[in-house]
Amino acid sequence: MKKKISMAVALILMFVLVIGCAQKETGSNSKQQTNAGASSAKKTEYPTKPITLIVSYAAGGGTDLGARLLTPYLEKELGVPVVVENKPGGGGWVGWAEMLGAKPDGYTLGYVNAPAVFAGYLNPSAKRKETIDNFELIMNHVIDPGVIAVRADDKRFSNVKDLIEFAKKNELSANANGVGTENHIAALQMNKELGTKLRSVQFSGSAESITSVIGGHVDVLFAKVGEVLEPMKAGQIKILAVMTPERVPQLPDVPTLKESIGSNIEYHSLRGIAGPKGMDPQIVAKLQDAFEKAMKNPEHEKKMSDMGLKVDGTKGEAFKQLLKKEEASMVEVKGLLGW
Repeated sequence: MKKKISMAVALILMFVLVIGCAQKETGSNSKQQTNAGASSAKKTEYPTKPITLIVSYAAGGGTDLGARLLTPYLEKELGVPVVVENKPGGGGWVGWAEMLGAKPDGYTLGYVNAPAVFAGYLNPSAKRKETIDNFELIMNHVIDPGVIAVRADDKRFSNVKDLIEFAKKNELSANANGVGTENHIAALQMNKELGTKLRSVQFSGSAESITSVIGGHVDVLFAKVGEVLEPMKAGQIKILAVMTPERVPQLPDVPTLKESIGSNIEYHSLRGIAGPKGMDPQIVAKLQDAFEKAMKNPEHEKKMSDMGLKVDGTKGEAFKQLLKKEEASMVEVKGLLGW
């Protein structure tokens, strides 16, 4: 009898113990769910303060103008101020280094320009460890076709063929926005493939370059469509050729370099949005959604088109692959720079 009572007591104690553990587990899960909900709710509050958008070139250039056109529509989507800050120097790496050194909380973003960004680490003398993989890539904004131009009253050249023939026999100065930038490489390619004598002069951005060409301090301007439409309309510069496979809608009467002299030398600039690596995926997704809506705003698209800038909108992994393709192209021509 005593044995049966002991067994019954033992069974009761085991039952109580199992129930207790189950209640404890349930409480723990509930607590975890509550914490997760609180965390999620905290993340959805982003953004709660102004966002800095770094432009790694001087004010007045194509990147700066595009950024300032976009930010009013971006502010409307995000509900906070987006402040454009120009950080020129180092071929763009003054600004990019500051962006990469910032806390990856979504409050410091910036434009990343390709192929210029690759020069900062493909150049062995730079000894830079950071690469494009250190950026949290959000979305590409524009692809801006390259052009070659001269001062409007430069009587020496009525077309690009005149310019090439003259430059084969005479040294001409040409602007560049840093060693290894797209316009610098285009000039080097022309020297190698066409036999021209273009001497690159480095500037901090396209605005400074255009001013120097208009002022007669530099002979040849390598810039992008979005940077030259206004000075062309003002009668300050003469665009001789577009350096893309096809003519661009904003310059229907300007031939491509290939049409003019049969050369396949091309260049353009990609200008996309990025942040420091390590951003919360939910914040990245929220930024992609906001940038996409801002870029697709019909008013924004119209203003960009008027400037000669075509909105792209490639995002996420596709944006990364687009940049990797550009990086591979840069690797192919880095020998021109002695790297």
